[in-house]
Amino acid sequence: MPGLDSQALDMLRTMARMQEAHNEQVHPDWRTQGYEYYRAIWVECAELLDHFGWKWWKRQHPDIDQVKLEIVDIWHFALSDLLRADALSDEVAAPLVFEPATGAGDPLAFRNAVEKLAQTTLVARAFRMEPFVEVMRSLPMGYQELFSLYVGKNVLNNFRQDHGYKSGEYQKLWAGREDNEHLVEALEGLSCDPDDVPDTLYAELKARYPG
Repeated sequence: MPGLDSQALDMLRTMARMQEAHNEQVHPDWRTQGYEYYRAIWVECAELLDHFGWKWWKRQHPDIDQVKLEIVDIWHFALSDLLRADALSDEVAAPLVFEPATGAGDPLAFRNAVEKLAQTTLVARAFRMEPFVEVMRSLPMGYQELFSLYVGKNVLNNFRQDHGYKSGEYQKLWAGREDNEHLVEALEGLSCDPDDVPDTLYAELKARYPG
């Protein structure tokens, strides 16, 4: 299988560096702690479906922004699992780069893809790339969007840790809305060079945070 082109590979390396730094913030020796990343992934799959909607007994509208952020959350844990296993390579990540379809995907196919990812993760007790890519394809969501939202969510995760997430002091609701919602709004309002996004976004979150 061919690997990633130079731009896509740079994006992968950037995400890997950011994930490594965040994991070290959680625990300096995170690789040896036995964290169950596979469990985090399938639980995130359930949260993802709640945002997308699956209940036949009530009217539901998919919150696609939050669905995409849940996919990004899964990617955080996936990266951690791959890094810990020394299994992250351009060949492994190559399926992530595809031309996403335009318009809305098939809701049934998307729900089935999410369940397949959860099932595969539980059986393997590890992350597998193919079902994750199928979730992205069926939404649809491309690699560039995954990268952009990953950078944003990584900044939010670091912000959470800096403001007491691990100790329980962090406030996830800001002015009646979850911090993820503020993140999406802040990202949409950013107008700066890509290299300045992390610092600018962090400052915007800090300005919004009530603590």
